[in-house]
Amino acid sequence: MKRRNFIGTAAIATAGTATFGACSPRPQPPEETTPRVSTAEPAIRWRMATSWPKSLDIVFGSSDLICRRVAAMTGGKFTIVPYGAGEIVPGLEVMKAVQAETVECGHTASYYYVNEHPALAFATTVPFGLNAEQQFAWLYYGGGLEAIRDIYADFNLINFPAGNTGAQMGGWFRRQVNSPDDLKGLKMRIPGLGGKVMSRLGVDVQVLAGGEIFPALERGDIDAAEWVGPYEDERLGLNRVAPYYYSPGWWEPGTTYELQVNRRQWEILPREYQEILQLATAEATTRMLAQYNTANGEALERMAAGGTQLLSYSESILNAARDAAFALYEEKARGNEAFREIYDRWAAFRTKVYRWHRVNGFSFDRFAFREVR
Repeated sequence: MKRRNFIGTAAIATAGTATFGACSPRPQPPEETTPRVSTAEPAIRWRMATSWPKSLDIVFGSSDLICRRVAAMTGGKFTIVPYGAGEIVPGLEVMKAVQAETVECGHTASYYYVNEHPALAFATTVPFGLNAEQQFAWLYYGGGLEAIRDIYADFNLINFPAGNTGAQMGGWFRRQVNSPDDLKGLKMRIPGLGGKVMSRLGVDVQVLAGGEIFPALERGDIDAAEWVGPYEDERLGLNRVAPYYYSPGWWEPGTTYELQVNRRQWEILPREYQEILQLATAEATTRMLAQYNTANGEALERMAAGGTQLLSYSESILNAARDAAFALYEEKARGNEAFREIYDRWAAFRTKVYRWHRVNGFSFDRFAFREVR
């Protein structure tokens, strides 16, 4: 696989230094920023397609934050207009739109496009994979971003991490599931490799954009659905059409969203604008994670008080899902050299970072969290 070096140092450097000050669920307006660009830089106007309904104020708000930051840091000379899912293209067709230069960039999740290339899932999240901080480490310092960009280069794209939800919930169900047998024949909305695993467990997998989930559940077209977590799920109204809310979201332990940019458009962008765009995506990543960690607990308490039944997946389901997930990875690795290269690198990183976190982070969590009532 050919190596292409698209990465500047700014995205890596700023991943650890971008602002962590967001305490409200809703994105806050950027502070006044002195323009960094020279007066000689050109005025550039881009459009951003997104996979998100505008009603989802954290995830679409993060798309909007990127655009506002870029405008603020360039004194309005580089502007990007974000569009909700369906305004330019459907939410699951963002990648094609960016590839074709229908738009210059898109805010989306790579695992929506695993049918284009299965290894793209590693840029977002995979079942029984990495949590948010481990995913950041894998992408920026474990070779993950470089490997994913090799794949995207063949689609005329370059990607930038641009958001993280943290560990997601395990989905909404119209009836209880207690064993792997209960999953057979179930119609469930779930994308990415998580969907591939569920399919192996007998689930009739559906891939729907966010705005399509509520009506499908309400009509009974699907029996279950996963989206993000309590805050965004509540805004979609999923608690009003399914009574059982499961955890953990074993297929999405650290979901990373991304900005996809058309490669030709990226290469003609002035270097200063490239640096600024990378800074904006890095800030959106850290703010989104902080916002979800603030908002999800409050939303979960509201839903529990309103009658939502919180349930945990059984050990039998988790064991069956884990075994199916790693069997899937090995199968795809045997048939796809690019997948094998990324999977081997990811698996080695996962082993090392799991060992470290088991010694320190997990030991703390296991003690401290048991005190929570």
